[in-house]
Amino acid sequence: MAAPGAGDPVNAKDGNAPFAQRIDPSRDKLTPAQLQFMRQVQLTQWQKTLPQRRTRNIMTGLGIGALVLAIYGYTFYSVAQERFLDELEDDAKAARARALERERASGP
Repeated sequence: MAAPGAGDPVNAKDGNAPFAQRIDPSRDKLTPAQLQFMRQVQLTQWQKTLPQRRTRNIMTGLGIGALVLAIYGYTFYSVAQERFLDELEDDAKAARARALERERASGP
């Protein structure tokens, strides 16, 4: 006979082993010892993945920070190199000069 809590061996035929099934603690009635064991396993898994997650979070933060600084730097570089208003001003001066020449040429 199987040990209590080992599950029904009939379920093993369809490939669903009792230890691989998901358990919803709110629906399934579990003993306090089972709940404590679940918390302990979850804590162990969380602690096991913590360094990897921390490294990944740091790398993500550094990547986002580098992207922000790159956009900020490019914006300053782009604005410093922008000669758009200077070109408009030069065109306006040339247009004024042509208008003055036309006035003198057509004048009395």
